Amino acid sequence: MHEPIIKGNMISIPSSLEYLTNIDDFIEGILRGFEVEDSLIADIAISVSELVNNSVNHGNHSDSDKTVSVSISKKGTDIEIMIEDQGQGFNPQEISNPLDEENLLKDTGRGIFIVNALMDKVDVKTTSSGTKTTITKSIA
Repeated sequence: MHEPIIKGNMISIPSSLEYLTNIDDFIEGILRGFEVEDSLIADIAISVSELVNNSVNHGNHSDSDKTVSVSISKKGTDIEIMIEDQGQGFNPQEISNPLDEENLLKDTGRGIFIVNALMDKVDVKTTSSGTKTTITKSIA
């Protein structure tokens, strides 16, 4: 298993949740450099953690030979973050609503719901090499 690789505003980790703190530290550090408010940093960090967790567990099935990459940029008053895995992809419309009665007590299934609630825009694309999820949050 290799170590996280950081290049500018991009970090790549092996598909293991043991590197989630590396992602959190990386994202929060860049957001502080962008002078983002603490409350927005928390929302963004939670969203990124949820998506990286999904990428590791559901996308790459914790295969340490696969990676998850996260890149972050500031575009005007928006923060844009792209999370990419090497999985088979998924259709977000096929995810069960975690608020439906039969799903309330399930241990999983809330990640995308939480991200949609916290971010201004969520775009999921399946590519030939995996899933690319782009989230956007206005900091204005």
